[in-house]
Amino acid sequence: MIKVGDTLPNGVLSEFIAVETEGCALGPNKFNVADLVKGKKIVVFGLPGAFTPTCSAKHVPGYRDHVSDFKAKGVSEIWCVSVNDAFVMGAWAKDQQTDGKVRMFGDGSAVWTKALGLEMDASAFGMGTRMMRFSMLVENGVIKTLNIEAPGKFEVSDAGTMLKQA
Repeated sequence: MIKVGDTLPNGVLSEFIAVETEGCALGPNKFNVADLVKGKKIVVFGLPGAFTPTCSAKHVPGYRDHVSDFKAKGVSEIWCVSVNDAFVMGAWAKDQQTDGKVRMFGDGSAVWTKALGLEMDASAFGMGTRMMRFSMLVENGVIKTLNIEAPGKFEVSDAGTMLKQA
């Protein structure tokens, strides 16, 4: 499992792009984590699944609603990552109104999730392998803070806690 001081493992995350721009086609686009974090201060939070109750009602809205507070602390980007495909994450981004605020990345096969050591078995809930709920502050690819939730909890990975750490 990753820890403070580690460099993020490289991997590929998918993001659904709703408006075509230079370098990003409409639809799912793949991004290399190592390229995305170079020279940036990024907040990453992970969660078990798109459209799930706590994730939709508390986790994403907390970060979405505090983007300006994070930017004031020098945070370049906020990422939400889940073991879902880019299409689901894109639909969830639209539902959560995160466009231009929180990048919604899918790790559909849990490859990056496993590289982080943050996978969990949610088979009992019909969800298979999922990502643990967590948040971390990453500077130039190095993990500066890491908050991993106990199973079923939402106490340390919220936006308020991360704002104090950023």
